[in-house]
Amino acid sequence: MGDFENNGREEVFSKRVRAGRRTYFFDVKATRANDYYVTITESKRRFEDGQFIKHKIFLYKEDFEKFTEGLTDVVDFIKENQEVVEKRFVPREQTEEDSDSTIENEDSSDGFSY
Repeated sequence: MGDFENNGREEVFSKRVRAGRRTYFFDVKATRANDYYVTITESKRRFEDGQFIKHKIFLYKEDFEKFTEGLTDVVDFIKENQEVVEKRFVPREQTEEDSDSTIENEDSSDGFSY
């Protein structure tokens, strides 16, 4: 069943970027003809029921330049017109109490405080 769901698309490279309550996945995949393309997935946990909501776009190599140009233009516009403060997450200090308890929050399993 896994082969059917994959439709011959082999994952070649993957990069996960955690950004606060969202996680972005940048995946390079290969078609059966060995052409690469990118999928960008945003994953965010819904507070009401704890389910993850995912949004995905596919970016094909013939569109890389135009996509990059458009993204750069809008990011530059925002940076020029509003203050952008990126949130940086620093590892929290583990206390004796933390080591005795199980962490249930998925985001804190990597030792970061959100």
